Amino acid sequence: MNDKDVIIGQLMAEIQHLRNENKALREEIDRLKKNSGNSSKPPSSDIVKPPKPKGRGKKKRQRGGQKGHKKFERPAFTPEQIDQTIEYELRDKDVEGLEPLDEWFIIQQVELPEKMFHVTEHRARKYLDPLTGQIHIAPIPDTIRKGGLLGGRFTSMVAFMKSGCHGSYGTIQKFCQEIYGLDLSRGMLNKAVQKVSEALKEPYEQLVDQLPHESYLGVDETGHKDDGKLHWSWCFQNSRYCVFHINPSRGSQVLKAVLGETFAGTLGSDYYSAYQKYMKDCSVLIQYCMAHLIREICFLAEHSDAVLSRWGKKMLGWMKKLFETLHKKANYTAKGFKRRMESIKQGFLKQVRRPPDHKLARKLKKRFKGKKADNYFVFLADPNVEPTNNSTEQAIRYLVIDRYVTQGTRGQNGMRWCERAWTVVATCKRQGRNVFDFIHKAIIAHWTKQPCPTLLC
Repeated sequence: MNDKDVIIGQLMAEIQHLRNENKALREEIDRLKKNSGNSSKPPSSDIVKPPKPKGRGKKKRQRGGQKGHKKFERPAFTPEQIDQTIEYELRDKDVEGLEPLDEWFIIQQVELPEKMFHVTEHRARKYLDPLTGQIHIAPIPDTIRKGGLLGGRFTSMVAFMKSGCHGSYGTIQKFCQEIYGLDLSRGMLNKAVQKVSEALKEPYEQLVDQLPHESYLGVDETGHKDDGKLHWSWCFQNSRYCVFHINPSRGSQVLKAVLGETFAGTLGSDYYSAYQKYMKDCSVLIQYCMAHLIREICFLAEHSDAVLSRWGKKMLGWMKKLFETLHKKANYTAKGFKRRMESIKQGFLKQVRRPPDHKLARKLKKRFKGKKADNYFVFLADPNVEPTNNSTEQAIRYLVIDRYVTQGTRGQNGMRWCERAWTVVATCKRQGRNVFDFIHKAIIAHWTKQPCPTLLC
């Protein structure tokens, strides 16, 4: 072998090394392009706002009410709601030549009273038994004695601000000082919140006990910090209510503990391993989130590998047809809709089961091997099952906001309060109920040992 052949061999080896390095770098660049728009990553993990998909946002919507939308007008207060009426009339010298009408130009104005709270001193007379020397005190109603400094409505207001308004103790303390002119320590506010937490225990546990009996539940989880240690906030929801549960574990044992090992309903979830294990161990039917799948396919369609990108775009085409047909279900007969959806399903499966020679494509193909594919299409057979887990993710956004504001909890009491309060707020919203009103009824029922209001409906 002459020197020329040696040099050529070295150059070829260097070229191959550079090609491999270039391929690895391109793979790393593609991986770093993952964001909440093309993967299962949460929006909070985005370094910058992900770009909008092409074809959207071409025409910017104008601010304010849109053309064709009915103007919202607040209904006037009824006579029973009006506390005071002040009439304005022209002076006698100005009314000359004018005929007064039995009509008025009206402005209804809401104003805050100068003093925002009412103080009542409750006095219980003491009585002495001269024979025994024992002191007897006249009984005070339970709502007064158990409330202490803060009455039922004030206690409920503190709890509502802490839960429904994402208020920190410092914020609530400042609000009471600046608006009410009332100085309350953070310890006092915490006591009020814990009183409400105990009152919400029964309605919360009623919902937890109901979970294993549901035919469909959407499930998801997000991080939670308790005293700096990582925990997980689990969300279980359907169209009627929403239950939150904080646990140190993110594993399938949480699902077994909450739902049991004989859960007969369908779970809507992402492709996280805990749900796969729960399905395998307990033979549970799962509808994997189609929205998560679409985002993952979007990542493949945007990949730098041209063959992989073309494959991804073809699958996106099938997903588009599927959801377009789903949204136009009313235009089909029952048989026609079923036939159309089955045709789209088979077209998609044929595409996904013929991947290009790329590890990401082979990885996605494994999800649709044999009967595994059925876990993405349960919603076709059961109209009560949602094709995506969007409702659960929307419910969890409330927790994420609360986490940023309050910086987590510090112990079991804090975690139990969060579980119960989050559940009440989310469930009342779904049922069109007033959160403050429910909290107030719960605390009064708890103090008077009456039946607690329920969140089951």
